[in-house]
Amino acid sequence: MKKVFIIVLHYKGVKDTSECLSSLGKIFIPKELNVNIVIIDNASNDNLKSLGAYVIRNNNNLGFAGGNNIGIKYALSKGADYILILNNDTIVDKDFLEKLVSSIKNNNKFGIAVPKIYFAKDCEFHKSRYKINELGKVLWYAGGKIDWKNVIGYHVGVDEVDRGQFDKLEETEIATGCCMLVKREVFEKVGMLNEKYFLYYEDSDFSIRTKTAGFKILYVPDSIIWHKNAGSSDGSGSSLQDYYITRNRMIFGMSYSPIRSKLALIRESFRILLFGRKWQKRGILDFYLGRLGRGSYR
Repeated sequence: MKKVFIIVLHYKGVKDTSECLSSLGKIFIPKELNVNIVIIDNASNDNLKSLGAYVIRNNNNLGFAGGNNIGIKYALSKGADYILILNNDTIVDKDFLEKLVSSIKNNNKFGIAVPKIYFAKDCEFHKSRYKINELGKVLWYAGGKIDWKNVIGYHVGVDEVDRGQFDKLEETEIATGCCMLVKREVFEKVGMLNEKYFLYYEDSDFSIRTKTAGFKILYVPDSIIWHKNAGSSDGSGSSLQDYYITRNRMIFGMSYSPIRSKLALIRESFRILLFGRKWQKRGILDFYLGRLGRGSYR
């Protein structure tokens, strides 16, 4: 019997975490799988005991990378064969886990499997452009790619209504930390999520390291979840996102991008220092000063 540990990181949003766990309680579990759910409480003051899952409490907010690493290490110590990293602001389809596991269990070249992800109904970026019956079927992620020239990660199919155009089981370039199933041997060979990012781009970093180690990432369109999007990060376009995305794009780009892109990033960083928003400027400054991890945000 294979052990699967589902790691749900909680920072704030008890309602989201509760709804996520409620959907997990309804999933189909094949007889050959032993599924365990672990909540990592990233120093919230919330009472999570009533949610019916094992809870590990961190004394400090360790960010997405550090918080999930606590759960990953725990799962590995308990003999996990697969570890699923799952955002707390998600709702899962009943067959999502079985589809992910079955897609890679007998294929040694794939180390990570990722699902098709929709915006949760009424959480779409551009809600007014869709018909009522299209809400809940708008794509958030159908695979991930990096535009290496501009050093920008993007989701395949984002904002498109799903009409079956991304239903091919295939390799993808970048996994999303919103939901990814990872084989034990990947962590054993690659290591943990990189905590210098704290929040954002750690999944892209992990994807690159995973592929460098010889594993591939599989997009599984039959596995479906819904994402409320930025449920614990103050929403899209927030000062938090300004800071961490700006800083971490520099970390990621200077680590992995071609030399021309690195030079372009440096030029862009000086423009941001002159003309950017407050927390974008701070993100660039902290990159150059080596203030990584949590950094100086608030």
